[in-house]
Amino acid sequence: MTSKRVTKSTGNVYADLGIKNAEEHALKAELVHRIAAALKEEGLNQTDAARRLRVTQPDVSNMLRGHFRQFSVERLMRFLVALGQDVEIVVRPAAATRSRAAQLTVSTRD
Repeated sequence: MTSKRVTKSTGNVYADLGIKNAEEHALKAELVHRIAAALKEEGLNQTDAARRLRVTQPDVSNMLRGHFRQFSVERLMRFLVALGQDVEIVVRPAAATRSRAAQLTVSTRD
């Protein structure tokens, strides 16, 4: 019988894999997830989405397949605005009771 080693996740798969700029990658991935949800909700195909976002259809395809390095966090947020989503940035002191450092998060309010 072989034993398996299990390592607890940090909550950021990019950090777990040792990828440089892990927080930024996780944030971008969450923004792309929101973009994909907005496209689905509006029933937009990739060609229509490309027109709305002012990019090419292959750019939309690549982004939705996880190839989004070429897009900045700001640009992804602008895509969400173009899709009728409000984007709010909140800056506040890190909670003193938290056992970890300050963080970046994306959340929704439905």
